[in-house]
Amino acid sequence: MTTHDEASTTPSPNMKAVVMAGGEGTRLRPMTANQPKPLLPVVNKPIMEHVLLLLRKHGFTETVVTVQFLATLIRNYFGDGEELGMKLHYVAEEVPLGTAGSVKNAEEHLRGEPFIVISGDALTDIDLTDMVRFHREKGAKVTIALKRVPNPLEFGIIIVDDEGRIQRFLEKPTWGQVFSDTVNTGIYIMEPDVLERVAAGEVVDWSGDVFPELLQDGEPLYGYIAEGYWEDVGTHESYLSAQADVLSGKVDVEIDGFEVSPGVWVGEGAQVSSEAVLKGPLYIGDYAKVEAGAELREFTVLGSNAVVRSEAFAHRTVLHDNVFIGRGANLRGAVIGKNTDIMSGARVEEGAVVGEDCVIESEAYLNNDVKVYPFKTIEAGAVVSTNVIWESRGQRSLFGPRGVSGLINVEITPELAVRLANAYATTLKKGATVTTARDVSRAARTLKRAIISALTAAAVEVRDLEVVPLPVARFHTSQSGVDGGITVRTTPGDPESVDILFLDSDGADLSPAAQRKLDRVFSRAEYRRAFPGEIGELTFPSRNVESYAHDLLRAVDTSGVAEANLKVVVDCAGGSGSLILPSLLGRVGVDVLTVNNRLDESSPTDTTAKRDRDLARLGELVSGSGADFGVRFDPVAERLSIVDDKGEVVDGDRALLVVLELVCAERGGGRVALPVTTTRIAERVAAAHDVRVHWTATATSELTKAVRSEGDEMILAGDGRGGFIIPEFGHTSDGIAAFVRLLGLVARTRRSLGQIEGSIPQAHLLRRSVPTPWAVKGSVMRAVVEAAGDRELDTTDGVRVIESDGSWALVLPDTAEAVTHLWAEGPDSDTARRLLDDWAAVVERAEG
Repeated sequence: MTTHDEASTTPSPNMKAVVMAGGEGTRLRPMTANQPKPLLPVVNKPIMEHVLLLLRKHGFTETVVTVQFLATLIRNYFGDGEELGMKLHYVAEEVPLGTAGSVKNAEEHLRGEPFIVISGDALTDIDLTDMVRFHREKGAKVTIALKRVPNPLEFGIIIVDDEGRIQRFLEKPTWGQVFSDTVNTGIYIMEPDVLERVAAGEVVDWSGDVFPELLQDGEPLYGYIAEGYWEDVGTHESYLSAQADVLSGKVDVEIDGFEVSPGVWVGEGAQVSSEAVLKGPLYIGDYAKVEAGAELREFTVLGSNAVVRSEAFAHRTVLHDNVFIGRGANLRGAVIGKNTDIMSGARVEEGAVVGEDCVIESEAYLNNDVKVYPFKTIEAGAVVSTNVIWESRGQRSLFGPRGVSGLINVEITPELAVRLANAYATTLKKGATVTTARDVSRAARTLKRAIISALTAAAVEVRDLEVVPLPVARFHTSQSGVDGGITVRTTPGDPESVDILFLDSDGADLSPAAQRKLDRVFSRAEYRRAFPGEIGELTFPSRNVESYAHDLLRAVDTSGVAEANLKVVVDCAGGSGSLILPSLLGRVGVDVLTVNNRLDESSPTDTTAKRDRDLARLGELVSGSGADFGVRFDPVAERLSIVDDKGEVVDGDRALLVVLELVCAERGGGRVALPVTTTRIAERVAAAHDVRVHWTATATSELTKAVRSEGDEMILAGDGRGGFIIPEFGHTSDGIAAFVRLLGLVARTRRSLGQIEGSIPQAHLLRRSVPTPWAVKGSVMRAVVEAAGDRELDTTDGVRVIESDGSWALVLPDTAEAVTHLWAEGPDSDTARRLLDDWAAVVERAEG
């Protein structure tokens, strides 16, 4: 709130003001669903603050505020008025008393002197000093401020004579009754004895009850035709118009901030890229951020702490405080409530209003004049043409494929982390022990601290492993005496997002049932609290990495490695793997060249460009140094990429096939677990060595489940994306264990990785994703089954349709996003592409 210490101009001695601030503003919902209309911001300042500043400017320093709807919010914002250089009294209505009854309720503050009554939710700069002069000169009992408007239908019409004396009232006429364009602004100056005409505790209105009675009795009622600005701000259209009028200078009110160029106002601490496009008049609030490539057009207002990402566009749009606008989002003539996130590529059209604390997910489309009420989520890709009042459209589960994920300090905040940790702790017994760990990023460090505080406050003991590779965190969580774990990492491929991973007592991701339990506790906010003597302890175990390495080398066969004189190149990707890999390889007896062997806080995750660049460099190092092979770990050492002895990248499914061949050839039996999206070449590779394939659903937890269920029969699991489970050591994906296993396999075989890769047939497997609204996903899958006819179906995950020649297509709806994924494999690329096109067409037709 703005503070003011300068002296007032032209004071009006002994006169008090009454600000009417009890209105609900029903026509402005959802903006007023959770806040009173007087607190709606106009150019980042509540309407009522503009009104109070006008009163103070004209010498009304003592003011009575009548409140009813959400009165506490108004009291909390303005307090006693000291920051404004005023003295405020509050009078609350238990029940609505009408415009006159409300003022009567404040009578004890108004005795003895004339007073002014003004609405707290209308924007104006009317000259109140001149109005007081007019009132005194005319000897009026009541003076009403009048304004000429082009459309008087929504207001009370008042007829005055040449002297300004009121002759007639007409409340909200029809066009057939319009005989004047001077309307009642709701600003009155009154003598104190007028309140004697108002019955206490009853519903009484000025225009409908008191003024006609005074007029009938011949009392001097006058109309002061004001020349200044006045806007009722009663509709969404007038709310936007009021912003534009302030920015255009049509109304004389204070704008906080600095006019950095004509019509472009920027608040304190705001960060605006020099490459952003700004076409004023517009306003950017305190500590807001506008990135390069963003475009803000005329009459746009950004609230404090708002963020507008690159390529986003906003025109004649009002963003309240703490609003986030994602990349490429497009907003025109819209109002966005505080704490709402508009994600990348979303479109919000003219007249749409989104309430506070909403999420409009990526690529969603809000049609003209749609109203979204507070606390709603609009699913990705949804097209919304009707108001969303009672329920969310496709609100997602808390958990996605990578735990709980979202943008740092937008979707995933320290406050959310505390609530998540509270919910997790509540699912455990008091006195349970939980590990915590993180990657190298600052965001993960901040969130982990919040998580630890919440866990210990809920009677949970915490063992903080600090910065360790994810496999090390999983390993220590699986040790005896530990009941679970929480790990925080930067989202793979997205440096601006973070994943919070919840682990069970085996170090694996929580099962779907455990996720649902945590989700239920979280959504109901049924958190457990500890008594002072029960608050958990925080400890920092020592030798975390050493104990992991010791157990790993004891469990995984590395025989022959030292004798083979292997030379390898290892890229730690600047991640937590650098804490263990050099010393581990030294103990194995390998000649190793390591690169990016440091903790890089500025680059805590992979991007496609970074990964491709590093792999190209790794290939050059392998071929140039004559190394047997090279590997590159992801920043948390959960997954790895392989480069063969010729410096060629062996990635994805090909890497899986190479490792599968090595393991199956050495073991000569057993089972391997693979997701249904894997090429069927894998089945041929396994069968050649009497190994059977256990096909699983695509979720990583399904591979873990398969490894657990098969016991000693299971010899390998892999997801085709660089993730491998080495069953003799653990049940979860572990890039470090996979690398050590690979060292032993290469040392004991007489073939190079390049030779092995060259001996495996090429797969012709293609993939595509089709946007699919949540509401039609069920009908899409039904259409797929119907279109399959008599062909063989596999429903391990989604629907896999198998052709007579062994070609197949898989249709799988995404569990976290509004898309459907398709895979197709055939004997050649043309067949695979034709299959993919055919089934994509089935999906698109089913969407209607």
